[in-house]
Amino acid sequence: MSYLDAILLGILQGLTEFLPISSSGHLVLTQYILGVKAPGLTFELLAHAGTQLAVLVFFRKQVCGLIRACYTPSMKEERRMVLLLIMGTIPAALAGFFGEEFFEEAFSNPLVTSCMLLVTGALLLFTRFVPKREDGVKGKSALLMGLGQAVAIMPGISRSGSTIAVGMLLGVQPSRAAEFSFLLAIPAISGALVLKFRDLLAIDAASLGIYLTGTFFAFVFGLLAVYVVLSAIRKGKFEYFAYYCFAVGLLGLYLFI
Repeated sequence: MSYLDAILLGILQGLTEFLPISSSGHLVLTQYILGVKAPGLTFELLAHAGTQLAVLVFFRKQVCGLIRACYTPSMKEERRMVLLLIMGTIPAALAGFFGEEFFEEAFSNPLVTSCMLLVTGALLLFTRFVPKREDGVKGKSALLMGLGQAVAIMPGISRSGSTIAVGMLLGVQPSRAAEFSFLLAIPAISGALVLKFRDLLAIDAASLGIYLTGTFFAFVFGLLAVYVVLSAIRKGKFEYFAYYCFAVGLLGLYLFI
């Protein structure tokens, strides 16, 4: 992998992590089209770390509030949100721990990735026909959004798309579902980094600069993507991303079938 490849993949990761169009799906297809392949999930994890930093910067006030709530009993609403985030994280943690080999194999199959992009498109399009409601995130919705995040470990299934769509289908206000989805990414990505910590330590010095370059660009463009997706949700254009997923999925089927 060259620096140019890392920059392109980092930009791609940053733009697609929070837009509901599957960052993992785009990384898999782009790696095959460019003729490069990251060793396992290592590059993607580092790129995800860049986008996680974007979430921490954008939602810094909320994150600081959640941290303070852990030792401040009077912050009941924030403590409730911490509990909901823990509930939402459990499904993905279990799926990642017990299904690591399965997901690793899926990342080597661009055809499966293309099919999953079509599934993401169908899920996003379905939200168009669901009446918008003003509910907040509750225990049931947090757990089911967490299940959506677990399924999204599959390349081609959008993490943000599945979690936000599940929240909307359960009656959660779209903007609240989006914020919960973004915050839910923090423990999920942190957990994945801990599980793969040995692999990260094994990165050779020659590749470290390349990987960190990709991480930096993922952070910058991830921050931009947060603004874009929140704007799209406020304008009621969330399902528009479905058409893009259909186009990329069909292109992938054409190239790799």
